[in-house]
Amino acid sequence: MTDFKPIGTAHSPFSTPGAPPFQSAFSQVEGTIEIFPEYREGLMSIEGFSHLIILSCFDRATQRALTEQALIDDVAPHGIFACRHFNRPNPIGISYVELMKVTDGVLQVRGLDLLEGTPVLDIKPYIPAFDSFPDAVTGWVTPRHIEQIRETSTRAGQGMSKDQQHV
Repeated sequence: MTDFKPIGTAHSPFSTPGAPPFQSAFSQVEGTIEIFPEYREGLMSIEGFSHLIILSCFDRATQRALTEQALIDDVAPHGIFACRHFNRPNPIGISYVELMKVTDGVLQVRGLDLLEGTPVLDIKPYIPAFDSFPDAVTGWVTPRHIEQIRETSTRAGQGMSKDQQHV
């Protein structure tokens, strides 16, 4: 088994599990990713990218499951690998964020969907030619599901003051 060591920590206005937006693509919430000093050299040249992929650990997930009721689908459970639920055998999260600024090993980002203190495992640059598949098929996830996620994610940031949205 491979052990992963966090390279940093997410700082966000969300402290309660279930409070963050379900998907970062629908979040306008700002926060920071603090990179630990021993990993900051790895940030060299990152400021040239507009968006980043953040891999994190769902450290507060309460279970490990192979099937799970998707957060926006009340019809039936799905295989865990067919949904993005946090109760996974390996609780690894993926977020896509906009990089706004880099200062002394701290990334200021928009689109955060992580809890305060979430361990960050890795960062990769988002490159549209590699990371976007416009003709991809979405399986059981219908346009109705996507709209529900958009609405839920938007509401997650609306109840906060401007100061809370900008951690």
